[in-house]
Amino acid sequence: MKYLKERELLIEYGKNMLDKGLTKGSGGNLSIFIREEKLMLITPSGIDYYKTKPEDIVVMDLEGNVVDGERKPSSEHALHSIFYKKRDDIDAIVHFHSVYASTLASLRWDLPASYYLIAVSGGSSVRCAKYATFGTDELAENVFEAMEDRYVAFLANHGLIAGAKDLPNAFNKAEEIELCSEIYYRAKSIGEPVVLDKEETDNLKRLFSSYGQVKTD
Repeated sequence: MKYLKERELLIEYGKNMLDKGLTKGSGGNLSIFIREEKLMLITPSGIDYYKTKPEDIVVMDLEGNVVDGERKPSSEHALHSIFYKKRDDIDAIVHFHSVYASTLASLRWDLPASYYLIAVSGGSSVRCAKYATFGTDELAENVFEAMEDRYVAFLANHGLIAGAKDLPNAFNKAEEIELCSEIYYRAKSIGEPVVLDKEETDNLKRLFSSYGQVKTD
């Protein structure tokens, strides 16, 4: 089977989302881009990650055509392909419906730098994209705009998305920003969080450019 390693990695991290309470059932979606072939592997629609098999992973081109697979691809495939078309620094995407990021997204709030790990997002904040219906090109465009010069964004009334050069690092960024979201939520419930200034967030971005990355083979 072609792309077996990538298919198995998508299933592994789909299970990780469930195990870590970052989504429920078949919620959320993940993809990997094979840049040299301009093909995207993405999780199927409506299948529990613990029931997903390698052959269930769908291979698509960037125009939305299924190249290989019998399953229906995630309805959010445009949300993934727009980054592979327009950014050369992202080859994997993770999107999930974690509680704290989704809570802030439901308020349509940006996440400020109240905790140092915000630096993994690539910026001094995580922006919340303008609302659009799930699965639409409008949502994809809104999220792409919100993630300009960033690797993480919130989807208004929906969830969180993160990208990186590989799936382990995309997942790590998403997971760390969920933690930042929880800390901000909890701090906000008892007071007003102190936000780090731009000088310090720029310093943190520099430090995180080499520190704390997930090492892959």
